Amino acid sequence: MGSSGLFSGLSRYFRREKAHGLVSFETVTLVYILITTVIIAVEWGGMSRPLSMLMVRGLVVAGIGLMLLIYRLYPCRAMILLRTGWLFAMLIYWYPETYEFCSLFDYKDHIFAAVDYHVFGLQPSLVFDQVLSSTFWYELFNLGYTSYYYLMIAMVLFYFIARYERFKWASFVFLASFFMFYLVFEFLPVAGPQYYYCANGVEMGMTDNFPQMHDYFRNHTEILPLEVRGPFSKMVLAAQEAGEHPTAAFPSSHVGMTVVTLILAWKTGCRKFFWILFPFALILFFATVYVKAHYVVDSVGGILFGCLFYLLANFIFRAFQRKKEGITKPV
Repeated sequence: MGSSGLFSGLSRYFRREKAHGLVSFETVTLVYILITTVIIAVEWGGMSRPLSMLMVRGLVVAGIGLMLLIYRLYPCRAMILLRTGWLFAMLIYWYPETYEFCSLFDYKDHIFAAVDYHVFGLQPSLVFDQVLSSTFWYELFNLGYTSYYYLMIAMVLFYFIARYERFKWASFVFLASFFMFYLVFEFLPVAGPQYYYCANGVEMGMTDNFPQMHDYFRNHTEILPLEVRGPFSKMVLAAQEAGEHPTAAFPSSHVGMTVVTLILAWKTGCRKFFWILFPFALILFFATVYVKAHYVVDSVGGILFGCLFYLLANFIFRAFQRKKEGITKPV
């Protein structure tokens, strides 16, 4: 492609279009903010930093308003991507914040660890990396775990570049599914093997005795140390240090949102794109247990909840679209 062709291709993203109001992915963000604001108000006395959490919500609402104003001044596809992109980036904040909610309740790791033990007769999250212990497997599974972020970015950008007419739908389904996972996490506290066995010792994981931790993780965030052998395990360690907390183990959003990503990739109609993503997703499914982030039951739950949340988010979007068309349709 020559420079003129490249310029022509880029110009379509800055070509003025008909301006619209709030987009569906902004609306679902506002709904999540409203729900969690109510929770903060109800649980105010038990939370460690409720005021700062409310301030962040106020800033996000203001940011949505500012982005809408800028878009009104110059409505184009590039602005739609900007309006989407910063809300997706906010997921980096919303995820660790689930810890502030779930730590108000007793943790349920003893239940999920017991399920794994009674199904397998051992703890897969403790033996998986021993069975496949070579550096090749170690780095491969760490690569799979970190590919989570890149799979989602690739899917979103593919819709924006190649399937723009369905971009707002895909963005809504994607964000709504994430928020549904986060709402589950806020009321179902499960820390995951890397915290549970750090607190109790890995030897305990090979017995049928799984103590209940109650609110232990509210004041203890120690994690099993991750051995760094190469670039991908180093990336996992950096992610742990940046935002990992004893939260969000069941159902696995790593698995669940990867399922949503694969469904959305399939819905593009580009099978080549789907099959490029699939091997990384498959490794990721196993990697969640290999790196001790999840119990097996978490990952299986992630598959089921990912499918459920996709269907629910898609249903909500279609229902609102039908209602909107009914309101705007001429009599």
